[in-house]
Amino acid sequence: MDKLLIWLLAAYGMTQILVYGTIFDKPRNWIKNNSKFFGSLISCMMCTSTWVGFFFSIVVWSPMGQFMGIPYLNIFFDGMLASGGVWAINSIVEWFEDNRPQ
Repeated sequence: MDKLLIWLLAAYGMTQILVYGTIFDKPRNWIKNNSKFFGSLISCMMCTSTWVGFFFSIVVWSPMGQFMGIPYLNIFFDGMLASGGVWAINSIVEWFEDNRPQ
């Protein structure tokens, strides 16, 4: 369970940096200006986190690989897991940003 939480937090961190990080401003703006599809993909937390989940599944660790015995299909479900997990974490963070004490 702790590996899954670390995996989700790492996916959230990577997605946050790719979507909002100033270090990627120039590449992100170039992508947005040159491709409508990839521009909208790189601007969306759920979209980007799906691809981060695919990447983490291949390179780091596959949480769904422990539950499923079907090769390569676990990569797809890891992307979905990352998307849902990152969306949940991001929703909590945004709620606290909107409701912080004055």
